[in-house]
Amino acid sequence: MPKVGMKAIRQAQLIHATLTVIDRVGLADASLALIAKEAGVSTGIVSHYFGDKNGLLDACMRQILSDLYRAVEHYRQQAANQPEAQIRAIIDGNFDVSQIAGPVLKTWLAFWTNSLHQPDLQRLQRINDRRLYSNLASQFARVLEPQQARHAGASLAALIDGLWLRMTLAPQPMEQGLDDARMLCYQNLTLWLSAAAK
Repeated sequence: MPKVGMKAIRQAQLIHATLTVIDRVGLADASLALIAKEAGVSTGIVSHYFGDKNGLLDACMRQILSDLYRAVEHYRQQAANQPEAQIRAIIDGNFDVSQIAGPVLKTWLAFWTNSLHQPDLQRLQRINDRRLYSNLASQFARVLEPQQARHAGASLAALIDGLWLRMTLAPQPMEQGLDDARMLCYQNLTLWLSAAAK
């Protein structure tokens, strides 16, 4: 088993500290000094590994997106190789527990907001959007006409993102809305598949 180097350990430690600080004080007040204090290191260590706060946020979002990708792939590997089962797996992966922890939720919101102004974050957001849409549309294309499959993919991707955002902003814990969110997505899926049956 390969040894994990100090760089990887330190970066993971700083990413975790960043998520914790953003959860506690918000992105605007999440200074490098606070993050360094949370991680128990000097601000020079943070700067050494990530450059500045934007570099740190970029690394946090890469980690969260990687966790999302792994969650979706896990569900898809467990599902039958049928369009409905694969789409349900994509839905389940997007509402996986790895994506609803408090620090992750607040970092997602910060990411969405800052991606409007920071090209690197905007690129990550586009990659994430395209991945969700293309995964859905390619599964719908197995049972729908091409244009209809594209519309179905766009519709369900928008529903997933919209429900996710609404739950993030809701006053109650996100866990309480997960089952309802999945059910609404499943219902949307059923509507599109019923069009294929006709």
